[in-house]
Order: sequence, then structure tokens, then C-alpha cells
Amino acid sequence: MIHIDTDSFFVIVLAAAVAAVIVAAVPGRFVPPVVVVELLLGILIGPQVLDFAGTDSFIEFFSNLGLGMLFFFAGYEIDFERIKGRPLELGALGWALSVALAYGIGGALAAAGIVLSFLYTGSAMATTAIGTLIPILRDGGELKSRFGTYLLAAGGIGEFGPILLVTLVLSTANPFHEAAILIAFIVLALAMALVSVRLAWRGWPALERTFETSSQLAVRITVVLVFGLVLLAGKLGLDVLLGGFVAGMIVRLALKGHELAVFESKLTAVGFGFFVPFFFVTSGIVFNLDALGSATALAKLAMFFVLFLVVRGTPALLLYRRTLQPRQRAALAFYSATELPLVVAITTIAIESGHMKSSTAAGLVGAAMLSTLIFPFLGRAFQERAIAAGETGPPGEGRLATTVV
Repeated sequence: MIHIDTDSFFVIVLAAAVAAVIVAAVPGRFVPPVVVVELLLGILIGPQVLDFAGTDSFIEFFSNLGLGMLFFFAGYEIDFERIKGRPLELGALGWALSVALAYGIGGALAAAGIVLSFLYTGSAMATTAIGTLIPILRDGGELKSRFGTYLLAAGGIGEFGPILLVTLVLSTANPFHEAAILIAFIVLALAMALVSVRLAWRGWPALERTFETSSQLAVRITVVLVFGLVLLAGKLGLDVLLGGFVAGMIVRLALKGHELAVFESKLTAVGFGFFVPFFFVTSGIVFNLDALGSATALAKLAMFFVLFLVVRGTPALLLYRRTLQPRQRAALAFYSATELPLVVAITTIAIESGHMKSSTAAGLVGAAMLSTLIFPFLGRAFQERAIAAGETGPPGEGRLATTVV
């Protein structure tokens, strides 16, 4: 018999529901990202505060499923037909610049004895939580805009690049072996993508007929694909985040030309209605709040909070001068500096391998949580001002329009 902590399971589900109630009750302009509320509630109900809930293998299993679904949505939102060209080029170049900045800063911190490993610390700073931002951007209607295209490209590279880094370097002692396995995984994923596309095109009328029936064939096939690729990645020794991310891209490819709001709403209901909130509440429960009790950890939290913006915000300010207007560049900087899931994953690997102090891990995760709470608000504020001023086109268009008027 597998022991299941049903009390903790129910409290986690209840906390996820309470988070949604809190977000719904807050006036629109001040609505916090629901993921932050879920994390804070997780900390509150966890063993270090109220001790209402803990974790076991069963809860961790559902938490991992939620993480896989989170990265599925990150991959699903990346439409390569839409972001190809200049957005993708700038996104890749921006992440390369961020990695250089992160490793340079990480090296200086390691030389000063503040951190143990520049590699793990730098890798954690060079991420973007586009999966976490997706619900925020979707609710704000920014995903389909010109600005949203550049943000998706920058965020997609800022999440997919670190996933590959975790898979090939941080979680293995043999990068060449992992690279060979990764190539095999990509080949299998591409084959699955081709089969999915052909089956989707041929069987689309049958899938459409199930959208309003109890069989929900399209949704069930998608769930099988997500968890199947997560399982395959895990069996091959790769990071499960890669499986969820690739599954999202495959579904986007298979649905090309057939995107339906009703289908996306059902996927959103399945993912963000249960699995994803479960992951964030559980992450709050296991967060090491005691490690933040020292002055050293709090100082690191403040330092990393600023460094996130330096590492991921600098490319947005420097590389997009001919593409986005000043307010939108500032918005892109704050959105790009929003970090969380990969910071948790990287710090966990670093702690287990002995390459990171507990105070550093607590500071990084605490700063990532703070970035998710604050930076999207600032990004949204700058974007709203840009829209109000008519500054949504390339540099010069808004000013030119004002002059003509």
C-alpha cells in the first residue's frame, strides 16, 4: 500500500482555489500574479508556518505533472512561424548576452567567496519564466500584439536555452553522452511531430466533433502527448522540463491552421485549473523559509533581485533600440527579468551536488519569487503607458503620429 497524505493533498487543492478567489477579489489594476499568491499560500500552509500540509511521493508526483504542464504551455505559445526572423534573432542574441553577463558576474561573486560556483549561480540568473508569464500576458491581452511577439521570442529562448543547459551540463557528469541522448530524443520528438501533424490534418473533423462531447478526444490526446514526452525524457535521463516544452511545440505545430479558442480554453482549464497551481503551492510548501532568516541570505536576496534585472534586462534595453520604443523596451526588460521555475530547478540540482550554499539557494529562489511579484506589474505599467501614448510601432512612429496630429 502506498501511503497518501490525503489531508495535505486536500489543503493544497483548497489553497489553489483560495488563490483564485483572492485574485478575483482584487481590483483589476492591483491584481497580483496568481502564481505568486499560490507560492505565498504554499509557504503559509507549509511546515515552517502553519504546518497544515507537507509533501510525500504522491504529492511530489502531482507537482511534477504540474511542472510538465507549465512548460507545455510555454512551448505551446511559441509559434515559430510568428517569431521567426528578427524577433528570434534578437531573442537568441539577447540570451547569449545574458549568459555572458551572468557568468561574468557569477565568476566575480565566486572569486569574492560569496558563492561557490559561477556556473550554477550564473545559469540561474540567465533564465526567463515565460511559462509563468503566459497566464499574466494572456489575461492582459498582450500575447497577440507586436510587442508580444518579441516578448515570446525573448522569453522562449530565455527558457529553452537554460533547459538545454540544465540537461547537457548542470545535471550530468558526461555532457557528450547527454548530447547523444538529447539528439535521440529530438529525433523521436520530430518523428512524433510529423505523425501528429498528419493525423491531425486527416482526422481534424473527427476531433472537432468531440470538443463538446464527454469523450474530449483532442484534450485526451494532448494530455497523453505531454506526459508521454515527459516520461520519455525522464527515461532517457533528460530533464522532464524538456519533455513538456517539446510537447507544447508539437501540439502547436499539429494544430497549425486549426487553432480554436474552444480547444485552447479546455487545455487552459485542465492545466491552470489544477496541475499548474498544484506545482506552485507545493513549491511554496517546500521552500526553505528558515534559510532566509540570516542577514547573509537576505542580502543575497536583494543582490540577486537587482542582478536578475541587470542580466536579463540589459539586452532588452541595448538590442531593441531600433525595434521597440523606450517604454516597450523597459517593459520587455522587466518581463524578461521575471524568473522562477528554472531557478528552483537549478538551485535544487546545485544543493544536491554540493555546488551551492543554502543561503545562496534561498536568496536566489526568494529573489525569483519577488521578481514574479514585482516585475510583471512594472512591465505591464510601462506597456500600458506605451499603448496610451500610441508608441506600439517601431521607434519614431508614435512621435511622428503625434507631430502630424
